[in-house]
Amino acid sequence: QVQLVESGGGLVQPGGSLRLSCAASGSIFSINDMAWYRQAPGKQRERVASITSGGSTNYFNSVKGRFTISRDNAKKTVYLQMNMLKPEDTAVYYCKGDILSMATLRTMWYWGQGTQVTVSS
Repeated sequence: QVQLVESGGGLVQPGGSLRLSCAASGSIFSINDMAWYRQAPGKQRERVASITSGGSTNYFNSVKGRFTISRDNAKKTVYLQMNMLKPEDTAVYYCKGDILSMATLRTMWYWGQGTQVTVSS
């Protein structure tokens, strides 16, 4: 079984920073693209940032210049460094990974359980 577990969320004041982590574990052969999504109350889930296995990145317009996605392939972990946080960044942040499972020999998208980020004074 493959699992993604996020950590690092919390309450932060506007202008502050947080670093989210997402660790993959289980019967994993390889990890392709990984991404961070977020969902605010009453809104659709949106992709915040993504990163390929080779390290190419892509960002949602509203976070460009403030958020940075990175990954450590040896640790099977993806990170989201969030700087200059704004109240509108408040949401549950989810990790998503395109993972080839050794158990099923299939590549599937897996989701983490989410971590709450609240930006408020």
